[in-house]
Amino acid sequence: MTGTQQTAAAVPSRRFRGWLLDGLSERAARHPGPHATAPSRTEGHPWWRVMCLTGVDYFSTLGYQPGIAALAAGLLSPLATLVLVALTLLGALPVYRRVARESPHGEGSIAMLERLLPWWAGKVFVLVLLGFAATDFMITITLSAADAAAHAVENPVAPGWMHDGNMWITLLLIAALGAVFLKGFREAIGMAVWLVGTYLLLNLVVLATAARHILDDPVVVDDWWDAASAEHASPVAMIAVALLVFPRLALGMSGFETGVAVMPQVRGDATDTEERPAGRVRDTRRLLTTAALVMSGALLVSSLATTLLIPRDEFESGGEANGRALAYLAHRYLGEAFGTVYDLSTIAILWFAGASALAGLLNLVPRYLPRYGMAPEWTRAVRPLVLLFVAIAFTVTILFEADVDAQGGAYATGVLVLMVSASFAVTVSARHRGHRRATAGFGLVTAVLLYTLVVNVIERPDGLRIAALFIVGILVTSFGSRVHRAFELRSGDITLDATAARLIDEAAARGPLRIIANEPDARDEREYREKQDSQCEETPIPDRRHTLFLEVTVDDSSDFAADVTVHGEECHGYRVLRVRGAAVANTIAAVLLHLRDRTGTVPHAYFTWTEGHPLGHLLRFLVFGDGEVAPVAREVLRRAERDPARRPRIHVG
Repeated sequence: MTGTQQTAAAVPSRRFRGWLLDGLSERAARHPGPHATAPSRTEGHPWWRVMCLTGVDYFSTLGYQPGIAALAAGLLSPLATLVLVALTLLGALPVYRRVARESPHGEGSIAMLERLLPWWAGKVFVLVLLGFAATDFMITITLSAADAAAHAVENPVAPGWMHDGNMWITLLLIAALGAVFLKGFREAIGMAVWLVGTYLLLNLVVLATAARHILDDPVVVDDWWDAASAEHASPVAMIAVALLVFPRLALGMSGFETGVAVMPQVRGDATDTEERPAGRVRDTRRLLTTAALVMSGALLVSSLATTLLIPRDEFESGGEANGRALAYLAHRYLGEAFGTVYDLSTIAILWFAGASALAGLLNLVPRYLPRYGMAPEWTRAVRPLVLLFVAIAFTVTILFEADVDAQGGAYATGVLVLMVSASFAVTVSARHRGHRRATAGFGLVTAVLLYTLVVNVIERPDGLRIAALFIVGILVTSFGSRVHRAFELRSGDITLDATAARLIDEAAARGPLRIIANEPDARDEREYREKQDSQCEETPIPDRRHTLFLEVTVDDSSDFAADVTVHGEECHGYRVLRVRGAAVANTIAAVLLHLRDRTGTVPHAYFTWTEGHPLGHLLRFLVFGDGEVAPVAREVLRRAERDPARRPRIHVG
């Protein structure tokens, strides 16, 4: 192949790579995911449009929630749903309104909890929460697509070739969802608005029709009450049973975490700044409140209508209302044509419910894992992540054979763990601010949500087992990536203060920089004199009068990278450069490269061997950021600068 042919063949490859990694950014403060912080007001969306993105997850539960309530609570389904609505409006909504105020850039409760635990404990805690979040969001994608496939297969007018096609229909829906996100996030929000608007309108027609039938034949209410009274001794007993069984209805609160995650997409006010996005916070709280009120009303009415109008045996496995109670009412009272339209709308919104979940994943992964060094840098770009998540969704679907019931426990577990973490985070926040009444209120909500979680885990332990698989997967791959990336430069922007710049320029005027790496201790004249004498004795330095000392202090070795500021100081007649970083060797290497670029000459750095076992030093480097500095610094430089002639020199004595 000629050079021209090779160049021509490389062009499509470069174009594909450019398209795939479009939006890739090295900035730690922002990321290019669909929830990246919008730098200008014009890049956001009105809150009601963003609400539709969360609504495809939240509102779509109407497709199966009434049936779940009927199976869990029987005749007491309306009472259990009333308890769920009370917890939603008086518990979950206040919690997430507070989360929105305290994490206005979409970090959510995970970031609030990250600040509570220092060092590696905080990182591991976040990874565990990310495991539950991945369980929630990933199972949302697969379960919703599987339920959409079930609606398609069970439709009375579905062609015969679709029967028993749950698996391939589910995989096709997941692939189509990924294609939407590969196309662009704006298209996803536009589709969500139409799907949610149509679905809510059709549900309004179905529920209004059901209410009219109940009003025209009020005897069904008397029959329901008589049957409920026959099963339970008193109204107090009914309430007690409803309180016991409502945790099984927890999927009716599944949209709050995503509602906070999409905050950066809310337009807010023109006067909003990154530090004080007051308009974004206000409109996100409006988004959460509106969604909760709409869903609460729909859940109450749908639960009452399905309990009164649908025979109980139809909710059982194989019954016509199993998993599609409102669709049953649509077909029964509004005809097959309207029922089919309702089915199509339900299939569409259940399919696209995965969009809000996928958006949540695309928000969380670039925000945390690359910053921890626990994912490759390409995970800051959207399209590679979309392909990765679609592949995982395919795997989950195949493993669970597109079975909705088999995935329900994991879904509820993921949702409830995130809600418990959010309520706990705002409880701690309120306590730190001295808000006693708020602390007591949020503490009570935390206790109720924790009870709901425990009941779900006891009744469906498979959910915790599935979540554990996601957690173990994230922990293993994250720490594997951290080890793999340990020898990167691991520094952001490097800046010199005025004194450091002067000391460096003065030393560079007399030839190549000669830098002695020093582990700071007493920082007195004796320390610097003995360090310089021993270094000159072990490794001859041509001009010891103009050497610089470089001292690195590790603040938090669990951090992967940080911006570096070099502070200069003249101490006891010695010139000292002091730096704080995430790891000693990596920070030294980054500073040496910066000094080379600033002065135009290759600097020389002088080290002393450290006593100890090499394996022990390696572990100290990985965990504490120090260890045997010289060989690690040399390896970091070798990987960062491939040209030996331009690579800073490392001398060890």
